[in-house]
Amino acid sequence: MELQKQDYHVERPLLNQEQLEALGHWSSAPKTHQWRTWFQCSRSRAHAFLLQHFPILAWLPRYPVRDWLLGDLLSGLSVAIMQLPQGLAYALLAGLPPVYGLYSSFYPVFIYFLFGTSRHISVGTFAVMSVMVGSVVESQSQNENFPVNGTEADDYRVQVASTLSILVGLFQVGLGLVHFGFVVTYLSEPLVRSYTTAASVQVFISQLKYVFGISLTSRSGPLSLIYTVLEVCWKLPETVVGTLITALVSGVVLVLVKLLNGKLQRYLPLPIPGELLTLIGATGISYGVDLKNRFGVDVVGSIPAGLVPPVAPKPDFFASLVGNAFAIAVVGFAIAISLGKIFALRHGYRVDSNQELVALGLSNLVGGIFKCFPVSCSMSRSLVQESTGGNTQVAGAVSSLFILLIILKLGELFQDLPKAVLAATIIVNLKGMMMQFSDICHLWKTNRVDLLIWLVTFVATILLNLDLGLAVAVGFSLLLVVVRTQLPHYSILGQVPDTDVYRDVTEYTEAKEVPGIKVFRSSATMYFANAELYGDTLKERCGVDVDHLISQKKKLLKKQEQKLKRQQKAQKSREKGSPSKDTSVSINVDTNLRDMKNNDVEGSGVKENTGDEIEDASANDQEPAKSPPTLKSLGLPQPDFHTLILDLSTLSFVDTVCIKNLKNIFRDFREIEVEVYIAACHSPVVAQLEAGQFFDASITKQHVFVSVHDAVIFALQHSKPDSITSVLATKL
Repeated sequence: MELQKQDYHVERPLLNQEQLEALGHWSSAPKTHQWRTWFQCSRSRAHAFLLQHFPILAWLPRYPVRDWLLGDLLSGLSVAIMQLPQGLAYALLAGLPPVYGLYSSFYPVFIYFLFGTSRHISVGTFAVMSVMVGSVVESQSQNENFPVNGTEADDYRVQVASTLSILVGLFQVGLGLVHFGFVVTYLSEPLVRSYTTAASVQVFISQLKYVFGISLTSRSGPLSLIYTVLEVCWKLPETVVGTLITALVSGVVLVLVKLLNGKLQRYLPLPIPGELLTLIGATGISYGVDLKNRFGVDVVGSIPAGLVPPVAPKPDFFASLVGNAFAIAVVGFAIAISLGKIFALRHGYRVDSNQELVALGLSNLVGGIFKCFPVSCSMSRSLVQESTGGNTQVAGAVSSLFILLIILKLGELFQDLPKAVLAATIIVNLKGMMMQFSDICHLWKTNRVDLLIWLVTFVATILLNLDLGLAVAVGFSLLLVVVRTQLPHYSILGQVPDTDVYRDVTEYTEAKEVPGIKVFRSSATMYFANAELYGDTLKERCGVDVDHLISQKKKLLKKQEQKLKRQQKAQKSREKGSPSKDTSVSINVDTNLRDMKNNDVEGSGVKENTGDEIEDASANDQEPAKSPPTLKSLGLPQPDFHTLILDLSTLSFVDTVCIKNLKNIFRDFREIEVEVYIAACHSPVVAQLEAGQFFDASITKQHVFVSVHDAVIFALQHSKPDSITSVLATKL
């Protein structure tokens, strides 16, 4: 939209903070004690509380059956078809028997149906969560109490994963109940995308042993991924050819089906279930050809039918799992809420981040009791759920019921499914996250600070593993925020001709400094970390060595003080030694010599009277003290400006260090005969300045102006007492 050139005129009085408060009848905002309402009880509050924590009671009674039910049924069936192979595969990724992937695709999904607020995300197994769980399980399997027997080893791993899920659920529910959903804001988009990309690399590496049919040493901790890659390369000659061929053929089939779905998307009511068809076909071929015995292809093995009874967590694991549980809780919630907000924005509804945290936590908590591992939401399944007509979490309930049917009756049919097929399924589904490597080129062009966060997160996660990598990434991104506030852009502002707009003179060639006035601005708020740099840069940009000038002034004043003392001493000695002589000295000394030591020197004057002026000595005692010495009278260079204006429009808060620094600026510049004013301060900042006792007899609210232009006009008028006006007319 092109802006038409048009003048407008504003006529108003000059306003400082004191006048603005009187004109606008300012009063401090009333303090609200929200905690008092927590203990109030009423029918409406109870009803609102119930709907907030049980969202299904709000939307299910108003569910439009005719309009949405068919779409939710088809969507739920489509998601379940994807959920089955992904559940089996991601359990393998977590280091658990495949059937526990089916359990994790049933219990958490149904719980989220009851408590979730997003209508489109598909909760369940997810590659990043599974590889994080697998990393924890592998680290615990190196414990000296880890059983050697195969069945006991699997049970031990399941206990670790289910206990981890309960801890993750407790963290998420607890954080949600105390409204700690904002914690995810500390995970920026570049950080999350880089972290998931690094996790996808770890997923890919972890599946190579199933692709090549080789056995690898269990590793965890820093550099474990590097050692795993080296071991894979070392054991490549031991590759089982039948397993490699099975994985390659399955991968090619899955890629071709995905390409076909992309081409025929507009013509197909539902996408072709390539993963399910591949699993069924591979299971049939494996059973018919006997791949396990004839070619040494590893298969899934026994899949028990039916549900498992609930079990209590093992407290012995709590101490060793609590740190990883918190990291998994935060990452899982970050993935879920980011996807949930995308779909909510697209379809015009609201997602409650705190309730999402509670819903996801309850899903993991209940799932852990039934031997599930931690879950989040899957991007690929969520997109399918939306694109196939899903409107609510009824689709999630339908998919969970379909998984329940498989657990009860059909699961045992997949006993001969080759693990290489599941590995191929996982690797092919990593395509979306692997595509995030293109972020490097995009961020290089748009924001290289975000690129630095992306690269540090990726490298730290690859080298230090997922838990330490996340901690390093968050710490680095927060440190970078602090560093950026410590290195803001400082500028001297000039007036754009015929406007009340002030801009950086180095950026706007037509912006000119107002003669005799310096306007200084920082692009960041001033606080303890950058207050000293603010003061140093201010003195540098003003072009005056303020500290040196003050030091020279102090030295000269000290010399004057010493000279006065010597003269006083000589005068006393002359009065005692020769009282009849007709020569006397009358000395006028400023009584503020003590203040001079505190940088508030008022100056002193010396006057000698000889000869005929003896009789005027008593009269001279009645004369007022002379004005304090100036830089000019002391022979020191004077600044080429008489006023300094600090544009504090970027300040969002002040601390005690900031207040002290501002006071020092006022003191130092006044010492070199430059008056200081503050402009464009927001009301909360003014209130904080007042609470911090910034204002006193020498610095009042009359030194704070509502805009830079008000301060400039006042400074010009103040330097010329003859020109008095109360109205400012600005032509724009």
